[in-house]
Amino acid sequence: MKQHNRKNDILLIVGILLIGAVIAAAVLLTEKNGSFVQVSVDGNIIASYSLYSEMETDIKGIGGTNHLVISGGQAWIENADCPDCLCVKMGKICKTGQSVICLPHRIVVQISGNIQDNNYPDIIVR
Repeated sequence: MKQHNRKNDILLIVGILLIGAVIAAAVLLTEKNGSFVQVSVDGNIIASYSLYSEMETDIKGIGGTNHLVISGGQAWIENADCPDCLCVKMGKICKTGQSVICLPHRIVVQISGNIQDNNYPDIIVR
């Protein structure tokens, strides 16, 4: 059997870590702040709000309610009456594509890009 060369193992590990750091930096540098918060219940968009508004609202989901807060360019579920409250623990979101999901109530709160680019008004309530 051939014994591994320790120097080559170290170079391999350093190379893998360097590649991982470059990928992580590229992802972080290309993330964009969102412009609006899209709320959907059971797959249907029920409202869109500017991410730069200061507001609180209750979202009536399937079998329960979640309390959404938008403040300081961030959105989060402050409290919910679902059994596990994982949506509350997901924290604040502000980057395009981020979301907070409440599975028991079938609620999705997602950050989307520029309102002007998507021709969305500031607020839509259905």
